[in-house]
Amino acid sequence: MLGRVAGAVVPFCGRLTVTADAGAVVPPGAIVVANHTSLADPAVVLAALHRLGVRPVVLAAAGLWRVPVLGRVLAREGHVPVHRDDPRAGWALPAARAALDAGRPVLIYPEGGLPRRRDAAEAPPRPFRAGLFHLARTTGAPVVPLGQAGARRLLSGGPAGQVARALSAPLRRPALHVHLGAPLRLTGPRPDALAQAHHAVTAAWRTAARHLGEPVPEPSGLTDSAEAAAPPGRRTRRSGGRRR
Repeated sequence: MLGRVAGAVVPFCGRLTVTADAGAVVPPGAIVVANHTSLADPAVVLAALHRLGVRPVVLAAAGLWRVPVLGRVLAREGHVPVHRDDPRAGWALPAARAALDAGRPVLIYPEGGLPRRRDAAEAPPRPFRAGLFHLARTTGAPVVPLGQAGARRLLSGGPAGQVARALSAPLRRPALHVHLGAPLRLTGPRPDALAQAHHAVTAAWRTAARHLGEPVPEPSGLTDSAEAAAPPGRRTRRSGGRRR
């Protein structure tokens, strides 16, 4: 239901495009790892995954379960509440493992919260928390990096700015882009595995931001992205069969 709703609402508020690396798929029981920039980006990501035929279980802030109607929908569809900065935070992992064991993809935001910036500009993903490592290590599930850009054009700023952007979005219909990377297996100790995932999501975000003409930093480090290691001229596929 959430995917269908997002798939209908997001195109009304913005112009969503989706691309993927060659060979990028979301296999059953995979962990989809996305960057988190705005209150709007879960809807953008769900709309993109719905377009790709992916119906994930979402790990989301537990406060959403207290929202009337939405909380009941989240509970009914088996999504998993995350109690951030709370002793109950670890409760999300068994539920996520059960979903993965049942063959359902799980969508996780390993940054653990939203940036405190008020502008609408893009920025690289912040450091990842350890939950992703523990979930991937205990299940052996592949990790699928996903980068989104443009969601801050829908919602960002202080309370007044959020309302203004939300109300004007159907008129502005800003460009939004989601890019899916190829699955990978996290290896090594926790710092190395989290760095591996962070580099992959940063690469996917960089591709998404470039599709929108946003300025992005150049890759740095050994494996800042699969993009950095790819041969020149590598193409990505666009949903609907168009390539660029």
